[in-house]
This record gives sequence, C-alpha cells and structure tokens, in this order.
Amino acid sequence: MKLFISQPMNGKKDAEIQRERTRIIGEIAENHLPTGEELTIVDSFFTEGYTHPLEYLGKSIEKMAEADTAFFAQGWENARGCKCENVIAKAYGLRVIEE
Repeated sequence: MKLFISQPMNGKKDAEIQRERTRIIGEIAENHLPTGEELTIVDSFFTEGYTHPLEYLGKSIEKMAEADTAFFAQGWENARGCKCENVIAKAYGLRVIEE
C-alpha cells in the first residue's frame, strides 16, 4: 500500500503534525494493511519552500499521484485543503479511508 495522509495542519506546530502522522501510520498498519503487504508512506508534509496555501495544495496533489490509498485524518472535513484532496482522491479512484 502506498499511503497519502491528508490532515488538518493550519495553526499546528510541526511536532504536533508529526505525532499525528505517527499515530495514523500505526492505525493503518494495524487496521487497514492487508496481510503481507508493505506500507509505503508518500511524504505530503512540507515545511518550507512555499508562500501560498495553493502552492502547498498543488504539491500535495502531485504527491497524491504516487499513492493508491488516501487517509483523511479527523477534522479533514473542516479543512479546505483536505476537502479538495478528498474530492480529487475519489475522482481519481484512490482507496479512501476517512477517520
């Protein structure tokens, strides 16, 4: 499984985002990974290089193309970037897991 993680990040510190990602990876490995399948994380956490939220969203969508599964963390439905990613993941046939 190649996993893309979509999570609300606005107003959160990098360490908090990383802790949540670690929790999500454990959740996926324990409850959603088929037996014998390897888990690969598509890195969608960018800490620098962009100044506009649309630049981050564009890069996220680019990274999503590497995945076959997209996990949407709690609160995704209230974050505009996550909502966009969710629509795109479904439109392009990725397996979608919503927390």
